Amino acid sequence: MNYLAHAYLSFDEPDILLGNMISDFIKGKSQFNYPGPVQRGIKLHRLIDAFTDIHPATQEIKLFFRPAYRLYAGAFADIVYDHFLANDRGEFGNPGNLSDFAARTYRLLEIKSPQFPPAFQRMFPFMKQQDWLSNYRLKEGIRNSFTGLQRRAMYIPETNTAFEIFNNQYAAIQDCYNLFFPDVKKFAREQFDTLVKN
Repeated sequence: MNYLAHAYLSFDEPDILLGNMISDFIKGKSQFNYPGPVQRGIKLHRLIDAFTDIHPATQEIKLFFRPAYRLYAGAFADIVYDHFLANDRGEFGNPGNLSDFAARTYRLLEIKSPQFPPAFQRMFPFMKQQDWLSNYRLKEGIRNSFTGLQRRAMYIPETNTAFEIFNNQYAAIQDCYNLFFPDVKKFAREQFDTLVKN
């Protein structure tokens, strides 16, 4: 899952949101430098990622991308999930609700910005200014996310092929999302409830 899904599956709890959003930028024992609630958000992110990786729907999406991108197939799957979540009327109702959610997420994160790790501190202004969370709704937003992945990854020479795969397999990927998202939402809610109680 990518940024939109991790924000959404933080269930409007600010410290969980912070941990969930910065988790990929936290290495090793540095997670223990954060307050307990933020650590729980980091843990929730990692539990969601592990659940996502082994889900049959994710395995199916990876098959579309694997011939061209091998080990990075899962990263492309994460990005396309956010596109279908952004367009999921069962979750957001309409684009205005998505925009409101994105704006609220940026506000909550900004309050927590003194706790950002350096790499997320550098990235967050671009996320907010370019409204990444809302733009996952657009195919062009997915193209931009693919390009961003290429910049961060050492062994992805181009992403035009990935964008073609996304377009050509759009209906099949949407079917995978429809199978997957209710499962991951239920799982994340259960884990959230357990973590918050501890």
